[in-house]
Amino acid sequence: MEVRFVTRNVELPGDIKDYMEKKLFKIEKFFDRILDTQVALNYKRGMNVVEITSNVNGVVMRGEDYAPDLRKAFDKALKNIERQVKKHKSYLTDKARMKAQDLSFDIDPELVSAVAEKEEPVREIVKKKKFTVDVMTPLEATMQMDLLGHSFFIFKNDESGAINVVYRREEGGYGLLEPK
Repeated sequence: MEVRFVTRNVELPGDIKDYMEKKLFKIEKFFDRILDTQVALNYKRGMNVVEITSNVNGVVMRGEDYAPDLRKAFDKALKNIERQVKKHKSYLTDKARMKAQDLSFDIDPELVSAVAEKEEPVREIVKKKKFTVDVMTPLEATMQMDLLGHSFFIFKNDESGAINVVYRREEGGYGLLEPK
């Protein structure tokens, strides 16, 4: 596993860097296919912010936390990553045992009409982001979305080959957007 450190507004002492590397390599005991990890350290508003992003065999996992002490912030973020890695590993073992299931996500027609009725002012795009679109099932996409902590996720559907979007519904559950 490759470990990179990115610092902004904070200086990383050598002993804390060694501590962080040692702890990060212990994650491999849970799952040995962690390709690389980036630790971003920042100091904002009197708090140390630590963001850990790991590429776990093609699945991106992210943990972020903050504390006045750099070690405490790192430990909290690392616990988030450990939890996600364990969850992902159990998912993979369950998936190996699981049979293919028919999944159907229904979109509430009232939600679509309510969004269409609202007139919104023109908004300016302030950020653009490019990313790769991975091939996966809708179930895998919802898991990836949960691991990243996002409210939606774009993916290429394994069954249809089309670009789809899964999203978290306010009423609970997930939705799937498929192009016609």
